[in-house]
Amino acid sequence: MAWHPTGFDWNRARAFLATAQEGSFSAAARALKTSQPTVGRQVAALEAELDVVLFERVGHGLVLTPTGADLVEHIRSMDEAAHRVSLVAAGQSVSLDGPVCISTSQIEAVYTLPPILAGIRAKHPGIEIEVLVTNQTSDLGRREADIAIRSFRPTQPELFARKIKDGAAHLYGSHAYLEQLGNPSTAEELSRANFIGFNRDDTLLQGFNAMGLSLSQDNFGVISENQLLQWELTKLGVGICVMTEEVGDAEPLVRRALPSLSPFRFPLWLTTHRELSTSRRMRVVFDLLAEGLA
Repeated sequence: MAWHPTGFDWNRARAFLATAQEGSFSAAARALKTSQPTVGRQVAALEAELDVVLFERVGHGLVLTPTGADLVEHIRSMDEAAHRVSLVAAGQSVSLDGPVCISTSQIEAVYTLPPILAGIRAKHPGIEIEVLVTNQTSDLGRREADIAIRSFRPTQPELFARKIKDGAAHLYGSHAYLEQLGNPSTAEELSRANFIGFNRDDTLLQGFNAMGLSLSQDNFGVISENQLLQWELTKLGVGICVMTEEVGDAEPLVRRALPSLSPFRFPLWLTTHRELSTSRRMRVVFDLLAEGLA
């Protein structure tokens, strides 16, 4: 087999791909965790190496030239192949020592994970745990995290998942706020309350109304995607919010707003990449997480 030199530096190609995807040198620098001048120099060096022009400046952004558009798909394929190599290599690891990144929501991170993580560290002090706290779905295929705690079953064939349990969530309010409302005993009475929402779309609103409430956007006096802020505001009597049963029932400052309402049901899944499921370290952490979450 004949081996041919690639003719360009991979780090420069990676800078080019990030710039093409992010739209500017500054955004690419943030994504790559480097400086804007460094990204600019790498892209310029790649253009010189290949003797082509990859970008045209339009306003404050960058637009791919026809040559750049032709090349970017090939570079993206190379990047995806590099990620696959990384996953396969990580999956073959037999050592317990090393890092594991777990992606989870704010509520799980603060109220559920600490004793589980403490147990993992006590049993396996060589395992270095990073917790990525986000309410967004982490891309396991691109190694944004190694293991994710999710409320839905993944559909990607390259992911391995185990259903841990079915959870329940209820509406909670502070004792003082519910007394201020006259201790509502019907859905109609509770529909006069202030609620704390995640965003301005109608998904949560429709979910509440499907339970028998009669709410409009006027009921949502506070909007925040930060679950911890929602919970603190609820404890202070600002409004009603949704919280998992384990957290809500354990908090003495609040109670279920209308216990007769059916709970929100949701599954809890533990997910990792199939390649990582063969790693001894990942398997140990995965199994201990599953045991603790169950």
